Amino acid sequence: MYTYTEFDRAFVRQRAAQFRDQLERHLAGRLPDDDFRALRLQNGWYVQRHAPMLRVAVPYGELSSRQLKRLAHVARTYDRGYGHFTTRQNLQFNWIPLERAADVMDALAEVDMHGIQTSGNCIRNITSDALAGVAADELIDPRPYCEILRQWTTLQPEFAFLPRKFKIAVTGAREDRAAIAWHDIGLQLLRNGAGEVGFKVLVGGGMGRTPVIASVASEFVPWQQILLFIEAIVRVYNLYGRRDNLYKARIKILVKAEGARFFDAVQREFRAILEQDAGGAEHIIPQVEFDRVASSFATPAAFEAPSAAALRPAGDTPVVYTRWLARNVQAHRLPHLRTVTLSLKRAGQAPGDATAEQMDLAADLAERFSQGELRVTHDQNLLLPWVREEDLHALWQSAREAGFATPNIGLLTDMIACPGGDFCGLANARSIPIAAAIEERFRDLDLVHDIGDIDLHMSGCMNSCGHHHSGHIGILGVDKDGDEWYQVSLGGSDGSTLSGPSTPGKAIGPAFSADEVPDAVEAVIDAYLAQRRPGERFIDTVRRLGIPPFRAAADAARRSTAHEPALA
Repeated sequence: MYTYTEFDRAFVRQRAAQFRDQLERHLAGRLPDDDFRALRLQNGWYVQRHAPMLRVAVPYGELSSRQLKRLAHVARTYDRGYGHFTTRQNLQFNWIPLERAADVMDALAEVDMHGIQTSGNCIRNITSDALAGVAADELIDPRPYCEILRQWTTLQPEFAFLPRKFKIAVTGAREDRAAIAWHDIGLQLLRNGAGEVGFKVLVGGGMGRTPVIASVASEFVPWQQILLFIEAIVRVYNLYGRRDNLYKARIKILVKAEGARFFDAVQREFRAILEQDAGGAEHIIPQVEFDRVASSFATPAAFEAPSAAALRPAGDTPVVYTRWLARNVQAHRLPHLRTVTLSLKRAGQAPGDATAEQMDLAADLAERFSQGELRVTHDQNLLLPWVREEDLHALWQSAREAGFATPNIGLLTDMIACPGGDFCGLANARSIPIAAAIEERFRDLDLVHDIGDIDLHMSGCMNSCGHHHSGHIGILGVDKDGDEWYQVSLGGSDGSTLSGPSTPGKAIGPAFSADEVPDAVEAVIDAYLAQRRPGERFIDTVRRLGIPPFRAAADAARRSTAHEPALA
């Protein structure tokens, strides 16, 4: 993990002190709400439906056990005992009183954490593959580049007041687990024919009201020049992006409207930056700085070589353990290690939620089995990146006792969901009750395993925090005359090998009422089970058959539900 320098720590603590002064002046009536709003947003503080909400940055998803225990402390001391891990590798608290906000920022700063640029029209938290640095299919570790980007974009004046929020994702593996084509800028690390490291750069992706897949801005930018190229992109966006219409302010709208002219403008700006100021040396990444940052991401010495410990014999292996090995354990770039996902999807708890006790337990598991390090995944789970193969059975037993061992990673009940209308003032409908109803309907793990790999993503509104556009099954909350309804789509993809090229799903018809959604999902799944070919996954069956047979099945379920009593 990246180790904060004294400069880094002083910066974060000074920011916390500055926020305390702003908050005290606001509470005393000396700083009007309109003026304070911009300042609190810059530090990750929203005012939601019921209370303030704090979004804490977890840069590129990397988290220490010490930091997770501090988040547990914040949940227990200042909130209502839990937090919510998001699809963008952050953690949100939903019930912290505003008058306690400065105390929380001080507590986070003590462990090198903050909420800087987790909101507002700026470059947000840099996201990456949860398996960065440990993936078996990784070509280049993206974490040093993510950290350099984080430092460079933090409070960069030119990027502080963009037309709209701006998101960057980075990956260095063959498998795109960072969904880079769905971001304002997506960066793919690679090597050119000469073996030099650089980036393929995608621009203009995004979800929301208008889903757009990013376009290629450059097939190869040398890694030393990537800050300059990003600066060129953001400058063009800052100059020509729309500020008169909130719904047309994202860079995806500019790229879609201008096409080749946008990319030509970026290339001109890039050349101008390179030519000025001694060839752009001011923002060329020096090798010495890269090496300094990269040194924080070296393999822990304890794991460089395999230990002499023997694996647990497989003769009496229980089925639940075998399933856990198949679903929650993945290969590692070091053959004697594994990565292990701790499932945060369980009955009676919203997807991505974790109580203070669960955070403490997960931190303890990280300290025992993973060198004190965890990752926040895109799918709202936690991951241990440094687990010895011979420790898997002991970890499974401990994870099972802590409630983290549900063997459902990548399956239907491992769904993504935003907090929805229960918390968010922007939401049109609730997500949590729908997620609970679907989980209840598919509680039989034998059935869930038979259904196989499937991504179910759910958002409470068009802001798409639950990434419904990229779900094999997507569920979107919509408002119809003041009532909550849900649009169901099929065939979306996040760009992974399983899902295929990034693409938005297609709606299967008119929206469903809350009572109808579980039946509609079950009908779609039954149609798949009835018509799949041997070994065929859900997404492949949808692409082979198209939407019509699934629409017919869901419509039949809708008609059936209309004659039954409503759910409580």
